[in-house]
Amino acid sequence: MSGAEVSEQRKRDSAASKVALLDAARDLFADRGYDRTTVRDIAARAGVNQALLFRYFGSKEALFAAVVARSGKERLAEYPRDQVFARMLRGVLDKDQQGDHTVQIMLRSSGEDTVAKDINEQLGQDYVRALAGLTDQPDSALRAHLVLAWIIGIDVIRSIARADPLASAGADEVMACVLPAVRTLLEGVRDIPDA
Repeated sequence: MSGAEVSEQRKRDSAASKVALLDAARDLFADRGYDRTTVRDIAARAGVNQALLFRYFGSKEALFAAVVARSGKERLAEYPRDQVFARMLRGVLDKDQQGDHTVQIMLRSSGEDTVAKDINEQLGQDYVRALAGLTDQPDSALRAHLVLAWIIGIDVIRSIARADPLASAGADEVMACVLPAVRTLLEGVRDIPDA
């Protein structure tokens, strides 16, 4: 193998390791929260040495920031604004689907960590702006906060309290009940195509 080929292989391995760390951290932060997720657990799930986590990201806080940015801001840019709510709700209801898992990461990482709190606050404001833009009502920010609070409440009851019938209800069943009600507050909300 030539020197250029070795260099290219290292770049690909580096990129793959970074993605694996981001994916592992996203899953663990969503499941356990920031405080209960260790760098050792993240590295183990990613299948890499934990020294690489520090090499690529510098700290657990910086990795958290990268995960939230990827899970939140990029999702906002990726989705049509009228599908943001449905994708967030799908992410809360069906952990194995390609929904937006930002709510779980934010909710389970709302402890005392300064970086986590700052990121959550900024990202929450970004989601409020996106959702508020779906209605022309004068209280659009309040309406956006209400639907975000509903998503958080649904996640708490399903994932933390595990209270039935909500905890055992199917994702499609819950979405069929919630989306029409949310459309009363935010007229521009749509279902996810093929969801």
